[in-house]
Order: sequence, then C-alpha cells, then structure tokens
Amino acid sequence: MITIGNYVKPKTLEEAYELNQARSSRVMGGMMWMRLGNARVKTIIDLSDLGLDQIEDEGNVIKIGAMCTLRQIEQCEALKELYGDGIAESVRHIVGVQFRNQATIGGSIYGRFGFSDVLTAFLALDTFVELYDGGTIRLSEFVNRRPDKDILLSIIVRKSKRKFRYGSIRQTKTDFPVIACSVVTGMVHGQETWYFSVGARPMKAALLEKQWEIPSDASEEMIAEYAKQAATEFTYGSNMRGSAEYRQHLAEVLIRREMASILAEGR
Repeated sequence: MITIGNYVKPKTLEEAYELNQARSSRVMGGMMWMRLGNARVKTIIDLSDLGLDQIEDEGNVIKIGAMCTLRQIEQCEALKELYGDGIAESVRHIVGVQFRNQATIGGSIYGRFGFSDVLTAFLALDTFVELYDGGTIRLSEFVNRRPDKDILLSIIVRKSKRKFRYGSIRQTKTDFPVIACSVVTGMVHGQETWYFSVGARPMKAALLEKQWEIPSDASEEMIAEYAKQAATEFTYGSNMRGSAEYRQHLAEVLIRREMASILAEGR
C-alpha cells in the first residue's frame, strides 16, 4: 500500500516542477498503478488543475495532454481518422472502461512499464513527448532515458500518411499482454519505411526501423520471411506468462498478420 504524507494540487507548472524536485515527491497520474505500490511518499502532486487533460488537433500534429485518460484516447475521432481502429485496439483490453476512465496517458508513457500497450502503440508512430524542463524529444529517445524528476506535459503525434496496426496476445481478456506488437508503414524521405514496436517482451517496448519496399501483392511466404526477420531482431525474456522462445514466436505471428493486413489495404 502507498502511504502519502501531503497532497498538493499546484496552480502552475513551475510550482509543480519545483515541488517534484524533492526526492520524496511524486507526480500522480490516474493513480491506478501507483496506488498498488508499497512506498512512502512525502508529497503527492496532482496536475489536474493545469489544463493537461485535452486532446488538441493543431493542424500538423495531435497534442494529447498528459492527464488525458485512456478512455479519451480510445474515443478520439482525430486519432481514428488517422489510424483507423489501431489506437482504440491498443487500449481496449486494459482492464475495463472504469479503469480507462481514470488511467492517464502521461502515467502510462512516463512509467515506461514493461507491460504497457500504450507505450508499444505510440512508439511505432511519429511521436514526441513534451517535457517541462527537457523540451520536446522523440518518444524513442525518451523511452531509453533514465527516470528523472522532470514532468511530462503532453504526447505529440505528428500527422503523416502512415498505416498502423496493433495486436496483442493475452492469457485472459483483461490480463497484461504476453506480447504486444505495433506495425506502421509509410513513405519517409521518399523511401518506404516500416516501423515495428514490440512490448511486453516482458521488457519495455523497443522500436525497429526497416527501409523495405514490399509489393502490395507480396506472397504469404514473402511476408512471413519479413516478419520472421523483424521478430528475431528483438530481445525476449521469460516469466510466468511465457518463455522467451514462445514470445518470439508470438511476435512473429502478430507482425506477419499486421503486415499482411496493411499490404491488403493497398491492393
């Protein structure tokens, strides 16, 4: 159980940042995972008065405030218009609607949890994070940073003509994923580029980029070879939900299905 000494709701980002510099302070998101930990926190910082709970379409980017809930992400029409049902698919298995009404995207991304569907999905897209002190950096850079005392303000998804698919395997419907995979493709600097994100390995999600020109009428055998090559470039581990070998096999299957679905769309 988490034990909290002081609860503070700052009125400015500067105040929130200063409070968070204390070693015994922590920023709260939806408190869905944090509350399950066994820790003493002197000061908990609630960002809910700082206007970070909106999704804004800014023309060339979609800006998602860190305090937006997973349910907002699931129902966002701007994201659906860009990527179909992919984003909704990445969160719909996360416990239940009541949970997703409270869990925040900021908590999911900042936590860099090994089981995170959200991190796996957004990592494969053209995504940046906006930090109070650290500025705006790519999510692929942020995910490998050591945890610090900065504050995550927003997730920024740059609009582009990319096709996106997401899939996961779970032992039960609302359990943590055994493996999770995102596949994204589109033209980057005139070159067809594929992005593969694999999470729940059971380590945090990792990203792979390949400049592959794959014809839309590629055979099942050809797609299977590409999927196998992509899957083998990730590292996997074993835990109670499955072995490393099993996870690699599942990743290969999911990547193949997602690639096939994307290529079929272009026929």
